[in-house]
Amino acid sequence: MSADCFIDTHVFIYPLDSGDPAKQSFAEGIVRHALLHGSGCTSMQVVHECMNTVLRKAHVRLSPAQAGANLEAVLAPLVQVPGTVALVQRALGVQQRWGFSLNDALIVAAALAAGCVRLLTQDLQHGQRVEGLTIENPFL
Repeated sequence: MSADCFIDTHVFIYPLDSGDPAKQSFAEGIVRHALLHGSGCTSMQVVHECMNTVLRKAHVRLSPAQAGANLEAVLAPLVQVPGTVALVQRALGVQQRWGFSLNDALIVAAALAAGCVRLLTQDLQHGQRVEGLTIENPFL
């Protein structure tokens, strides 16, 4: 099965944070399903954001070794979209048309580049459609 959903940063962070057990459990299920069934993917931008968050911003920070283990076990297997000049060009078009911030436009452009039909994120309007991509907040 090919990946039909693109997974944004928060979905990868909540499984590591016991501060909200409901979100933690739900996010763990999303990530587990994506890893087992190949139903989800992400981009290098999300990997960078996750690493920055778990090393510097999270309530419970990970050591570099723990972050590296999480990278290898969870993030790396789901990366399908590298950072490229073409992706940034597409993001600039998304930003211009839809008015997103550049970071959000890069996420949308990556989801579109991966051929996904769903984008799981907390950062954009739930239910909004962008070029065949439906934005979903999985925590609503």
